[in-house]
Amino acid sequence: MHPIPALPWIVTGNHWLSLPCIHPADASVHCVGMLHRGSRAAIEFAGHADFMAGTGPALAQPVLRVNGEAVPLGASGLAWERALEWLPTFTATVGDLVVRGTVFAPTGRDADGAGFVYALAVENRGRFPAEIALALEGTLGHRQQRVRTPRPFDDAARAEATPDGLVLLEGAALPGVAALAWCADGVATTRVTDGAAPRYAIGRAFTAAPGASHDVAFFCAAGPERDAARASALVLRRRGWRDLLARTRDALRGLEQSTGHEGRDRVMMRNLLFGYFFAVGRALDDAHFYCVRTRVPWHAAGVTVRDADALLWTLPAVQLADAGLAKELLLRLCELHGYAPGQGTAYFDGTLFEPGFALEGVAAYPIAIDRYVRDTEDDPIVEDAVVGDTLYLCHDDLQARRHPSVPLYATDVTPAGEPAPHPWTLHANAAAAFALEVFTRTLDEESAKDVADAATVRQAARKHFVRKGPGGEQFAPASDLLGGQAGDDLAGASLGWLPQFEFCARTDATYRRTMKALAARPVTTLTDQCARLMGPDADEVLEWLRRAPLHEGFAAERVEPDGRASANGGDATLACLLAYSIWYATNAVGAGGGTTGGRKREG
Repeated sequence: MHPIPALPWIVTGNHWLSLPCIHPADASVHCVGMLHRGSRAAIEFAGHADFMAGTGPALAQPVLRVNGEAVPLGASGLAWERALEWLPTFTATVGDLVVRGTVFAPTGRDADGAGFVYALAVENRGRFPAEIALALEGTLGHRQQRVRTPRPFDDAARAEATPDGLVLLEGAALPGVAALAWCADGVATTRVTDGAAPRYAIGRAFTAAPGASHDVAFFCAAGPERDAARASALVLRRRGWRDLLARTRDALRGLEQSTGHEGRDRVMMRNLLFGYFFAVGRALDDAHFYCVRTRVPWHAAGVTVRDADALLWTLPAVQLADAGLAKELLLRLCELHGYAPGQGTAYFDGTLFEPGFALEGVAAYPIAIDRYVRDTEDDPIVEDAVVGDTLYLCHDDLQARRHPSVPLYATDVTPAGEPAPHPWTLHANAAAAFALEVFTRTLDEESAKDVADAATVRQAARKHFVRKGPGGEQFAPASDLLGGQAGDDLAGASLGWLPQFEFCARTDATYRRTMKALAARPVTTLTDQCARLMGPDADEVLEWLRRAPLHEGFAAERVEPDGRASANGGDATLACLLAYSIWYATNAVGAGGGTTGGRKREG
């Protein structure tokens, strides 16, 4: 587990670029991240090696000069807002000037690309004209490759000003893996200072008459090498920041969902968009989509991924907002990870990172495929070759884990990657039973005859995973099938999810007693709180979530009882689970004053 950053960083980005470190005090950008398929890692450009502390030079900082004098932009404080829960904007007052800024990574039709825009506007409310110069100044002091832990590049950093007014940032070694290019929306002055940490500046100047407003935009684009970055930056400039912003706003509105409760919607949408852009990314060097745990640089899991997390946490939220992307991700997950389902933690390209068999990782493929078909009515997807192969492989792997005499299935680790206290866990077998039902509908007729009976598995589970509790029978999370049972809920495998696997109803007496016992324990993980949304305490948990600070409003793996994040903040995959669970509890279960049978709001 990694600690929560000391600074309340402002976060935004798109599928290409992540901007996890925008400083709230001066609106400077300290880090730009991107995925690189060839490296199986995130590549991050920053102003300083200790960029997460926010104390070193920034990668890009807005600088205002009035009548030739530099004026600190954040001297009187910046008032931040987040448009559509994803677009950070700020307002600052500097004497008679009002400065407004927006940082956004374009997304949507004819806008999506490996770049971001820093737009600034100055309004002169004084009685006299003012000579204004607006610039972005920064330092390329650090570049790193990160899977889970950062490793700095050992070649020299380079900054170059081109004759046509661009600034290029890259490493000296060839072949490079990434480069950035800056340009402005008009004729700009550029300056580069060489050194071990080269500095650069790009800016524009104008006269602001009394009552007049002027705006300046700076475009930053990334590419696998400098020529691609330069070309992409010029494309952004040609499209114009206003058009890019309008298209981005339209795209974000198209992702909006509703529970009918303003406070709840705010939590849901902030996490839905964070997960949509930070649990899913497009690699700079092949443009394909990949699922990762999270793209923020302070989470212990980094950009690795477990197939159950991607299929059961990320995919439902993406599917809620964007069924087209959900289909693409489902096919990509089957293609990259489905050849060895459930085998452990993987790099985002499917290569095994850490072995550890989780039965839920196998069951997650048929469950996710079934959920996609039921929600979209896209039945032909099961005829896709890669989906069909994945289903048959999952069935074979599931059967290989069956106990020789008891119709239950073994696992080595929990979905969180921790060793299971006993090989047979209730969460895994509930998922397995659901998967068996899916196999009967998706495998060919002859193969379907060999599928084990899901009802028999559930019956055996009720025999081996029930224990006596203070108020009657409760479910036990794990068993050795010889009478030994584990007492504590398992990490990432809460018994609260049993109704989601159609193992039992929410009204089941044993389930309700189990959830009552779990609710009496102190809150330590956000995952368990999401699981409680499926049970009888959903109303209480929805209110807790509405008030919980989390990690600047985003999901964190570990939380305090009052909802403050304590470790592994910025968990984008968990943010997807949180957003979907809030939507489901309100619109499907009817918790918190919602109505069952609710549907997502169309974009």
